[in-house]
Amino acid sequence: MLDTLKNCKLCPRNCNANRLQGHTGFCSAGTDVKIAKVSLHKWEEPCISGNRGSGTIFFCHCNLKCVFCQNYSISAGNVGKEISIERLSDIFLEQQNRGAHNINLVTPTHYIPQIIQALDIAKSKGLALPILFNTNSYQTTEALKILKGYVDVYLPDLKYFSDKYAVRYSNAPDYFAFASKAIMEMYSQVGNPVFNRDGLIVKGVIIRHLMLPGLLFDSKKIIDYIYNTYGNSVYISIMNQYTPMYHAYKFPEINKPLNPGHYDSLINYCISLGIKNAFIQENGTCSRNFVPDFNLQGV
Repeated sequence: MLDTLKNCKLCPRNCNANRLQGHTGFCSAGTDVKIAKVSLHKWEEPCISGNRGSGTIFFCHCNLKCVFCQNYSISAGNVGKEISIERLSDIFLEQQNRGAHNINLVTPTHYIPQIIQALDIAKSKGLALPILFNTNSYQTTEALKILKGYVDVYLPDLKYFSDKYAVRYSNAPDYFAFASKAIMEMYSQVGNPVFNRDGLIVKGVIIRHLMLPGLLFDSKKIIDYIYNTYGNSVYISIMNQYTPMYHAYKFPEINKPLNPGHYDSLINYCISLGIKNAFIQENGTCSRNFVPDFNLQGV
């Protein structure tokens, strides 16, 4: 499985980096898994966090370069610690022992081979929680096919419809083309949403969309695509938590909070289309207080 890292093509960058020899591509990830925090996260969607929390593992590095990234200290900075595959498998079991409702892999695409090995080890020792794959969706269907049978719930972002914005704010050419195909593969693997008796999701897809200032039209195009493609067979999570951070100050048009009226307008648009399966956020989410403290907790 790790042979995939000899000529890495886990995402559309197709860097071909030999990560087993210490080379790194666009994402900066090498052979060893690097993580920055292990926690019981209470601020995911209610069907993910439940009353005990989602068992998040925050992976370092990223194949996007979002200028507004809230997690920039681990996506683009040096915060984090490299661990072995065996240690990652132990962390999965520790999260289960803490009472986590699920294992929530945050920004994991560049570590797919290592994660699969760690899951095999952990499952052989009793890991029985649903596995959530929390991704920016800028990945290939070939990489996702490796995950078939390992992931129960996909949490893909669908950030942009227009390539103009994808390139300007995330340096991600053809983002929508790759992300939409990736999400289609995710849906083909896990199907329609399934919830347990406690209302927690155990199978399915929740597509997340973070609204950016001034991009209401682009957001509507995203919603149109999701509903026209999937109807109510996936859930949509429409987020208003955008907080200008990192390099957002270099882009005046997004160096400000989201207009609440635009968010309300998008919600009303969803209602007008007949969308039933959606999560929305209350006001007050635009705050640095919601950004995790990447203090190596649980690592």
